[in-house]
Amino acid sequence: MGRAYIVEEVVEKYLSKIWAPDSAGSSFVTGLLIGQNSSQRDFVVLAVKTPQKDTVGQGPSYVSRRAGISLDDLDVEWITEHARQVCQMLPGGLSVLGVFLVTVPELSKEAESTLRQLVFAIDKHVSKGHLWSLTEEDVTEKVTLHICTKTRKAVCRTFNIHDPKSSAKPADWKYQSGVCSSWPMLTCSVEVDILIPVLKTQVLPQDTVKCVKEGLRTWAKQIENGLCLINGKSLPEEAELVPGQKKITKPVQQIFQAQILIPMEDLQSEQRSTASVKMCSGSLTLKGMVHCLAYIQSNRPRVKHAAEVIKRDIINTVSSRVEIFLEDLLIEGENKGPATVQQLLPLRVFAPVPNMRLCACDYMFPDECLSDVSEHFKEMLDWVTPEDSIDFSQEAISGHTTMNLKATSTVKAHPETPFKDPNIAPKSNNNYYIGNHG
Repeated sequence: MGRAYIVEEVVEKYLSKIWAPDSAGSSFVTGLLIGQNSSQRDFVVLAVKTPQKDTVGQGPSYVSRRAGISLDDLDVEWITEHARQVCQMLPGGLSVLGVFLVTVPELSKEAESTLRQLVFAIDKHVSKGHLWSLTEEDVTEKVTLHICTKTRKAVCRTFNIHDPKSSAKPADWKYQSGVCSSWPMLTCSVEVDILIPVLKTQVLPQDTVKCVKEGLRTWAKQIENGLCLINGKSLPEEAELVPGQKKITKPVQQIFQAQILIPMEDLQSEQRSTASVKMCSGSLTLKGMVHCLAYIQSNRPRVKHAAEVIKRDIINTVSSRVEIFLEDLLIEGENKGPATVQQLLPLRVFAPVPNMRLCACDYMFPDECLSDVSEHFKEMLDWVTPEDSIDFSQEAISGHTTMNLKATSTVKAHPETPFKDPNIAPKSNNNYYIGNHG
């Protein structure tokens, strides 16, 4: 028997309205299916169509014209990039579960192979940015949904994205109201203090990017191995997050405060690394406070699963913002001689998902305003977000002081001072850091 997908009714309404052939005769539309996996069944709470890709003299990349009816014109690269950006806007516990494809009847035969291509391409593009490790309990099947515009028939299938030879398996697709209305929510504010040395041999921007990502992986492993306190208590991993859970007539969303404790390194450990001396051209220091948010399905969730979703959100929000900084670094190219750069990384803001007890997030740059964020929500997630509904206060403290990611770079092209490795750099001015700003 195939997997079962419990789908929010909002998704059904969205898909029923998404098909509106224009005067040019659109023949297909693609989009993402967003939700949460569990061991027994999966939950789909959002569907988001692929946004238009503006090109000179051409239509949207996800639209084919009847004059040359084919799915060959489908822009896989654009669809996968949209999926990557959407993943950055999702809180912990939510992810892209698969894709949907709405086509005219003539394209139905091509649908399955196209959907297979998309789910594999999206997983490859998105997963390469993950700094956390998969577990044995992580679901490896991705869902695809094909809808015919004439018959309105929906065909749901899954593919095992860890098996390149995987064939389609039938799956059950069932609509239900209030799927996520009682999902527990976990919140957590984390103080970040990461120091990553940049070696003398890593003088090119590409080398620096690789070095920083490796350093972030080391930090991410510490977060994964950390102890997660729920409402200030250390609970058994297999314990239920909501003990004695009973069915109630009115859905109630419970909120839990999480705290991550990083254990001190065991100095007696036989696995401790041996220090070595290497030349350093600078370092990256990340400092500041980040606010994290995660949801977990309400069918007897376990403590270990709650800890997992909030830890992954911590890792994702830091890596997403550092990735933005690294992209700018690559654009700037090599620095000649000593260079000093201060760059404020974007603030994490939150907005409610329409008609649901869920929030999505975005990252607001220092030179952006709420209207820019609202526009980005519309572009990426295809819904209207009033400016007054956007919460930008979660990473702010004391009313006037905001803890946010800031990068300061003073990397010398010709380093002179050796340092002991691993993970210990000299207290010099050769670093990037994240700090306070007023």
